[in-house]
Amino acid sequence: MREARPVIALDFPSFEAVKQFLALFPAGESLYLKVGMELYYATGPEIVSYLKGLGHSVFLDLKLHDIPNTVKSAMKVLSHLGVDMTNVHAAGGVEMMKAAREGLGKEAKLIAVTQLTSTSEEQMREFQIFKPVFKNLSFIMLRKPLKQD
Repeated sequence: MREARPVIALDFPSFEAVKQFLALFPAGESLYLKVGMELYYATGPEIVSYLKGLGHSVFLDLKLHDIPNTVKSAMKVLSHLGVDMTNVHAAGGVEMMKAAREGLGKEAKLIAVTQLTSTSEEQMREFQIFKPVFKNLSFIMLRKPLKQD
């Protein structure tokens, strides 16, 4: 079933800032929340436990990108947090993405980031071998055989 709720980014530097923000929503409302690197690194896995304890869905946006075995091991750790969705950077390649899925298991969605939104088209042309459109299409074509969400 397709998720109907928008994903709300918790782009805050601290646990306290998150609590203040969430206080703006009606008690008991189930939100879909994105925890990015800054918040996760500042608070650790406790932020995920806290949000899940409130009944929220969590997208853990860490964009893992490393050797396949390291990503697999990291995903095993993340799978125990109960995240609903997480991601890798597609530039890590097919084997890394397969390892990520294996480590994460089947409960959470796994998506692959192909390009950061902060990268301009000029930067893509300057630093990347493929033209932006073709590079993104090649990553998209990898998705089906890898059974990525």
